[in-house]
Amino acid sequence: MKYLITDDSKMARKMTIKSLEDLIKKEDEILEGEKIEDTQDRIESEDNDKVEADELTLLQEENGKLKVELDEWKNSYARKNAEFQNFSKRKDKEVQDLRAFASEKVVERLFGVLDNLERGIEAATATKDFDSLVKGVEMTLSQMKTIMEAEGVTEVEANGEYNPYEHQAMMTESSDEVENDHIIQVLQKGYKLNGKVVRPAMVKVCKK
Repeated sequence: MKYLITDDSKMARKMTIKSLEDLIKKEDEILEGEKIEDTQDRIESEDNDKVEADELTLLQEENGKLKVELDEWKNSYARKNAEFQNFSKRKDKEVQDLRAFASEKVVERLFGVLDNLERGIEAATATKDFDSLVKGVEMTLSQMKTIMEAEGVTEVEANGEYNPYEHQAMMTESSDEVENDHIIQVLQKGYKLNGKVVRPAMVKVCKK
């Protein structure tokens, strides 16, 4: 028995073959697209990895620079601190020396006064010439006053009205010859150093 193949059957078979071909083509396109996407993803991933690696390298370099700078600052601080400590020690030593030897020049000048007094006493003892001793003491006193004046020492004026800032009233006494609150007698001289009272004059004051 023979079957007749009609045009419709041929047409249907052609369409089926074409559909299969189209399907295969679409599958190929999909696979190709997936391959392209995979490739792009891989490239992007590699690019991202490279960017991250570059950023990490930059961060490591910056970190290294910061560590170097920090070490330099630490070393600089240590040096400056050591210099300051040495400077402080030198200044402390200078202050101590200044306090210890501040009166050195005055003491050196007083040696001459001491020598004159000792020589005068020795000479008066040997010769029994006490008039010469008195003259020698007067000369020594004059020398002493010259030294004190050179150092800014002056006598406190103690004549006239009583001044509680410069005078110390040791006693009071009524007197017709002296005004009230005026000095009658100086019991002990007072002295100033560069204008500052370092020892007030002890005086007797008139009180009526």
